[in-house]
Amino acid sequence: MSSLITEEEIGCESSLVWLEDIAELDYVRQSLDRLPTRCGKPAYHRDGRMVGYAHLGPAAKASRSSGTFRRRVFWLLPHDRDSDPNGLYALAAPAEAVDPRTLGPGRKGRKTERSEGGPPSSAMQELGITLPL
Repeated sequence: MSSLITEEEIGCESSLVWLEDIAELDYVRQSLDRLPTRCGKPAYHRDGRMVGYAHLGPAAKASRSSGTFRRRVFWLLPHDRDSDPNGLYALAAPAEAVDPRTLGPGRKGRKTERSEGGPPSSAMQELGITLPL
């Protein structure tokens, strides 16, 4: 879950690669996967689809026991809001979901009003205020 990812764990990221336009997505799910390489598109073995992944810099160390690297993968399931706007996550988001606009290499991202399914209140919009969740 994204709430369990620490910035220390993702500090060796050099870039994020998006396979889709994130401007169209209210949220993405993120996880740390054990992968055999620092870079390149990883294999994907979940339901739904991969929408992005992280590349690691040369300082990233492989696990001594498995030889794998922990890299972030961003993904969505078939019942997520982008595919089913009136479904389970119409007014909420999964625990591991974050607003993709808040992500960056080494930045774990956060939930926002948009990712949680609601626009900011009219008073907040008039004042130009947005609150992170």
